[in-house]
Amino acid sequence: MYRYSAFDRAFVHARAAQYRDQLRRHLEGSLGEDEFKPLRLQNGWYIQRHAPMLRVAVPYGALAVRQLRALADIAERFDRGYVHFTTRQNAQFNWIPLERSADVMDALAEVDMHGIQTSGNCVRNINTDALAGVAPDEIADPRPFCEILRQWSTLHPEFAFLPRKFKVSIGGSREDRVASGWYDIGMHLVRNSEGELGLRVLVGGGMGRTPLIGTVVREFLPWRHMLLYTEAILRVYNSYGRRDNIWKARIKILVRAEGQRFIDAVEREFAAIVERDLGAEAQLVTDAQLDAMARHFEPPPAPPADEPQQLADKARALEQARRQPAFERWLQRNVHAHRLADHRVVTLSLKRAGQAPGNATTQQMLAAAELAERFSRGELRVSHEQNLVLAWVREGDLGLLWEQARDAGLATPNIGLLGDIIACPGGDFCSLANARSLPVAEDITQRFQDLDELFDIGDLDLNISGCINSCGHHHSGGIGILGVDKDGAEWYQVTVGGGDGSERGGSAAPGRIIGASFAADEVADVVEALIDVYRAERTPGERFIDTARRLGPAPFASAADAVRRSTARKATA
Repeated sequence: MYRYSAFDRAFVHARAAQYRDQLRRHLEGSLGEDEFKPLRLQNGWYIQRHAPMLRVAVPYGALAVRQLRALADIAERFDRGYVHFTTRQNAQFNWIPLERSADVMDALAEVDMHGIQTSGNCVRNINTDALAGVAPDEIADPRPFCEILRQWSTLHPEFAFLPRKFKVSIGGSREDRVASGWYDIGMHLVRNSEGELGLRVLVGGGMGRTPLIGTVVREFLPWRHMLLYTEAILRVYNSYGRRDNIWKARIKILVRAEGQRFIDAVEREFAAIVERDLGAEAQLVTDAQLDAMARHFEPPPAPPADEPQQLADKARALEQARRQPAFERWLQRNVHAHRLADHRVVTLSLKRAGQAPGNATTQQMLAAAELAERFSRGELRVSHEQNLVLAWVREGDLGLLWEQARDAGLATPNIGLLGDIIACPGGDFCSLANARSLPVAEDITQRFQDLDELFDIGDLDLNISGCINSCGHHHSGGIGILGVDKDGAEWYQVTVGGGDGSERGGSAAPGRIIGASFAADEVADVVEALIDVYRAERTPGERFIDTARRLGPAPFASAADAVRRSTARKATA
């Protein structure tokens, strides 16, 4: 992962000191709320429903062991003993008193972390594949490109006040595991017929009130032009994006409205930038720059070879584990292929009954850090699905790792299944939410506890958002649940057939609504009814998303409406 230079550390510490002074003046009353608000937002501090919320940047989801331990320490000392990992690979705290916020920024700076540009109308955290650098189907490692773009966009004076927030993902594998179609800019590393490396560029994806899949604006962009072309896109957006209506300010609205004219404007701007800058290669990504950045992402040092007794212990643990069905299920769902034949990638599940999706307690973070230190060369990744990933696990360590992960509550074999729910914090915390997400997620989790049933249902993404801002990515769920407000009451709109663009999640597309919204106590029954339709109608080997798209929403809407009628009969009985 990227290693901070002396300049990086000095910058982050200076930023923390600057924030401390701003906070002091605010608390003393010399800096009013209107003046302080943009300053705290630029450092990731929101004021939510009950308390301040801090969003910590985790660039492209990469965490060192010392950083995860620091998050655990902050959770214990300043918050309520947990952190929430988001769909955009960041970390959030929900209960830190504002007067202690500068102390938290100092603690983050000590481990090369911050909250810069996790809020505001700027380029936010750059996302990538949790398997970056280790995936067998990888064309090129996207992380050096992510870091180059992150450094270029951080505090960029021209793009600090865009019409609206701006999100970028970069993938490097044949399978699109970065949901590139759903981002303001989605880039995918590809090779042309001559074997040259470049980027396929999509612009204008996004969720919210108007879910749209990004438009391909370049099938092949030479990688050296990444910053130049991104600058052209942002300039066109900055010039023509709407600023009079927050709901129509995202770049997706501009792309939809202008179509080819938007693409033509970007190409003209790009040509002008090239003509202006290329003589001095001002913004070209050079071979030397990419090579230097790539060295940050070389495989971490391998641990020393095991002693004979260690090998015997690991072999014994693996042999004992293989006798247990739970281990085989874990291998099937939580263990993934690696580009090195004798290694595996392991997902530590943060989804279980009694715990909000994506939350990790202090104890779980410390346990995950211990597992990463012992089994994954000291590195972890945060996944889009709100889990933690160990990318450097030797195959011979799987038995021992499973035992320890199971004891820590991190080995539930539910990755990609109905129990692996994505959910935002919703109305329990967020001041923007129309409805609570977490109780609904808990109801569904409690309903589908049986692993035999979950394995029979198979691959299914169920995503929940508490409002139309779509932080839970409900649009891309095979089953999507959206909290809505009806006369001051919480209701839930349900969609089927959405996809994020990955092999498991189906091609990128918004789900289709199956009728009117449902009361909170109906949602788990509705999900069960949808599952019953799928089981009755699926062909051998067919996944939920494929059945939903083949049948369309009508049979699912009928099943859900039967739940509504049943509820009405019970209410009048």
